[in-house]
Amino acid sequence: MAIEKCINEFDIGDVIFEEASTGRELFDVLDGQVEIARVDGTRKTVIVTLGKGEFFGEMAVIDGSSRSATAIAAAPNTRVMRINHARFVYLVSQQPAFALMIMDALSKRLRASNDINYRAAANL
Repeated sequence: MAIEKCINEFDIGDVIFEEASTGRELFDVLDGQVEIARVDGTRKTVIVTLGKGEFFGEMAVIDGSSRSATAIAAAPNTRVMRINHARFVYLVSQQPAFALMIMDALSKRLRASNDINYRAAANL
């Protein structure tokens, strides 16, 4: 598949994927910004804002579960590259540095989430 077919462009406020949707792709931010948020009706809680070189959607591509949050373009001309499950498996198996990059990011995200949860539990 040509790389151009894997690149999508979004404008501010465009939804890349919604929480609870299914998907077997992860996304790499090429340009712009993407908000990862929980949306409840008209209320949006931004979990993190990602920029160039960062990725999102990795949990669904790894375990096939539904999306845990909504991804929304937060800058004009936000471009992302879609990496489907087959390409992800290929990259992980053929490029150890790619696999380590994914594991490093997952570890950092889990630690940040744990810190938030521990602080919330301590304040009960």
